[in-house]
Amino acid sequence: MNMKKLLLVVVAILVVFGKWADGFVEYGLNETEMSLIESYGVSNAIPNALMVGLTLIYGANAKGAVCLDGTLPGYHWHRGHGSGANNWLIQLEGGGWCNSVRNCVYRKTTRRGSSAYMEKQIPFTGILSDKAEENPDFFNWNRIKLRYCDGASFTGDSEHKAANLQFRGERIFWAGMEDLMSKGMRYAHQALLSGCSAGGLAAILHCDDFRSLFPRTTKVKCLSDAGLFLDAPDVSGGRTLRNMYTGVVGLQGVKKNLPRICTNHLDPTSCFFPQNLINSVRTPLFILNAAYDSWQIQSSLAPPSADPHGYWHDCRLNHAKCNPSQLLFLQGFRNQMLNVIRQFATSHQNGLFINSCFAHCQTERQDTWFADNSPVLHNKPIALAVGDWYFDRAAVKAIDCPYPCDNTCHHLVFR
Repeated sequence: MNMKKLLLVVVAILVVFGKWADGFVEYGLNETEMSLIESYGVSNAIPNALMVGLTLIYGANAKGAVCLDGTLPGYHWHRGHGSGANNWLIQLEGGGWCNSVRNCVYRKTTRRGSSAYMEKQIPFTGILSDKAEENPDFFNWNRIKLRYCDGASFTGDSEHKAANLQFRGERIFWAGMEDLMSKGMRYAHQALLSGCSAGGLAAILHCDDFRSLFPRTTKVKCLSDAGLFLDAPDVSGGRTLRNMYTGVVGLQGVKKNLPRICTNHLDPTSCFFPQNLINSVRTPLFILNAAYDSWQIQSSLAPPSADPHGYWHDCRLNHAKCNPSQLLFLQGFRNQMLNVIRQFATSHQNGLFINSCFAHCQTERQDTWFADNSPVLHNKPIALAVGDWYFDRAAVKAIDCPYPCDNTCHHLVFR
């Protein structure tokens, strides 16, 4: 067995036994440009998982809706049946951003920038599962994962000819929606736009766009999982994430696709931060987020670029190694998140599930979405909280007490 195959086998085994942090990968890119932790959340090695094939959107290139390298975008679709045959759940894939020509050129050689590198089949687990015991409210819906290959949360629209880069995320979103509408989504009785991480941000940015596709008689709501990226200072007092977002917005021509209600009074970078968007979204929106988001701790709050002496190194990888002053800083981050959602929470149509976990993306992982030992708030796991909110069975405004009070968390620990 050659070294490449051996490495793949080792990685698959580690994922199965939970010893690798649930698909998180940290790339060794220049930290000042980008520290990207990707949560893929699931693995092809998951036993008994439903595997769903990739469908390329033929004709998308005629609309200029292409991945960074010019290849066709795509999605994975498992058809609904029975009572769910006319209900549709769209999951926007996440996976960070690219904020410079160099980052985006690198991204072209991965599944995040080219359909040539995308898996031909992916497992559908958590909110995408087809089993009632794993996904009680959405298991028999039409469930789609729209693949992410633009690097700007499905909002860019420009190009960089010298580097052969196409920034067409906005067009990819619409091409995907138009293709699915033509395949029956236009007749939806109920629809839910969701996404995790960069896809969770995209679900906020495109929530009202998604609503506009359907008649008023269609029940339409949106769910953002781990998409509440905060415009927060890092441990050095700098603005790591704001600097990254400035690059994304400027390079990829995002400004013209941001909500005018925001850009009329704030700069474009500010309008890429969900805290400046959520209060103006008209469609019912559910925000699911960890109060100590692992991605934000590692790549926004305490990246190596802001911590040259490595004071935060152990803490950023494992919350159990944080000292009292570091925990105090992280409690301040939680407080900022709670301030951001205060007005949002007053709307009866919106939902909230903010748990005090060191986690990132909890809808696609079976163990965090709906399992015997899933995280709970008010004795309710995430899947039932989202279902109660979507179907108007109960109001859901669940906010956890501060760490370390919640013993149901599935904390992510990195080595």
